Amino acid sequence: MDGAFLDWALASFSGYVAADELYEGPYCVLSVVDNRQYKRILYAVLDHDPTHPDITTFLGRLKTALTERDLVLQGITTDGSPLYPEPIRTVFGAVAHQICTFHVLKELTQGILRAVAAERRRLARKSKQRQEKIRALFQGRFLFVKRRLKPREHRQLLSITRGLPQWRKLREIMEHIYALLDRRCRTQTALDKLRKLRQWVKRFKWMGDTLKKVFSPTLEKALTFLDDKLLPATSNAVERGNRRHRKMQKSVYRVRSHVGLEGRIALDMIRESRAENRAQTIQALHQARRGSP
Repeated sequence: MDGAFLDWALASFSGYVAADELYEGPYCVLSVVDNRQYKRILYAVLDHDPTHPDITTFLGRLKTALTERDLVLQGITTDGSPLYPEPIRTVFGAVAHQICTFHVLKELTQGILRAVAAERRRLARKSKQRQEKIRALFQGRFLFVKRRLKPREHRQLLSITRGLPQWRKLREIMEHIYALLDRRCRTQTALDKLRKLRQWVKRFKWMGDTLKKVFSPTLEKALTFLDDKLLPATSNAVERGNRRHRKMQKSVYRVRSHVGLEGRIALDMIRESRAENRAQTIQALHQARRGSP
């Protein structure tokens, strides 16, 4: 990576980064993005699935770039992939490692929706006379996982679950999961709540494995941000660059190649680094056209 670009990318370094991998055909693109400035700092294109040595080498490049500029990494956010914890400890030691809460919540809400679907199928087998209740459950299934319900939606949920208290338990579990991620809590308080939630969920044998993600260690790592108010709860920073990458792949047909992927990402980073100057130039041209000073 060109030193001048790294100087620009790290000029206003926040201390917090997000790391992620994007699979593009037979290739894998590794990225590190400033998690508050939304600047892509480093990338690497691999022609194979990433391994721990690949991630260690990639993070070593980040550490070298930070050390050369006397910068300190305060925290790193990743998804729930097992690729990152060991290399992060190897390269950065005890730095705060946050699991993206978006990925964790996605898995948990899918578990709740699977439980709702299982109950709907059970009802369908039990009695054909309850088709209206089954239809209402299908149409209102997302009320079980929505973060906040409006009064009308709350009444609708109560109507759907009337006479079926086990369905209301699913909504209560989801509310407790959202409460874990409340910024007003400290990490230890949230961990205590999580322990009680796990004990509570264990009692609902009828759910089976639909909520097994509640017992995943990634959920505990997703609560790291509660003790650091500057650490973002999600890795949205790296997803921005990935969305631009996917959009380009759809709009411009191009055969995937190692060199081609590197060139496209490098071009995207150059455009981003020149965006501020480009905006100033456009503003100056508009002012000149209007004849204003």
